[in-house]
Amino acid sequence: MWVFEIVDTAAQGTLDAAFGLRAWTTEEPWTIVTAPFMHANFSHLVSNSVPFLVLGGLVALSGLSRFLWTTAIVAGVSGIGVWLFSTPGTLTVGASGLIFGYFGYTVLRGIIERKTVDIVIMICVIIFYGTMIFGVLPQQTGVSWQAHLFGFLGGLLAAYVLPKRTADHRGYRGYGGGYGQGYGYGISRF
Repeated sequence: MWVFEIVDTAAQGTLDAAFGLRAWTTEEPWTIVTAPFMHANFSHLVSNSVPFLVLGGLVALSGLSRFLWTTAIVAGVSGIGVWLFSTPGTLTVGASGLIFGYFGYTVLRGIIERKTVDIVIMICVIIFYGTMIFGVLPQQTGVSWQAHLFGFLGGLLAAYVLPKRTADHRGYRGYGGGYGQGYGYGISRF
């Protein structure tokens, strides 16, 4: 995202215009997945970077496949929500839909998995990021509450539809469990 913003700034916003999501425009449906990686300016990017790394990192702790599937589900739900519920022609860019999705995922995953590590992560996320839930409401012009709301819903959906991790004795154990003990993630699992 930082490389894209450097290039976009040098190109005077042409990347945002080309890869951002325009509501109700059908010519470029692929922008649903590219818009989260574009940002309006460096201030916007800076405000998204730390929560993206922290919350995305927490999702990634459960495995690369689960992280990629969660990201795809969140980007899709958030993008479709923005496309449908924003004013026609509105250009939306930014990773906040993913951030809200990772937030929703980590919270619901703690409830679904009922494993100590998931519950601890859920509690920490609520303590440190819980107030961001208010961002799903329309508050400020120029801030896409639609991306926030539908990203959050996408995170809940991902936590619900991706299968629970099961105990087995193969593969990487995630969450620092090493090899040979704890909960396993087989190749075919998320």
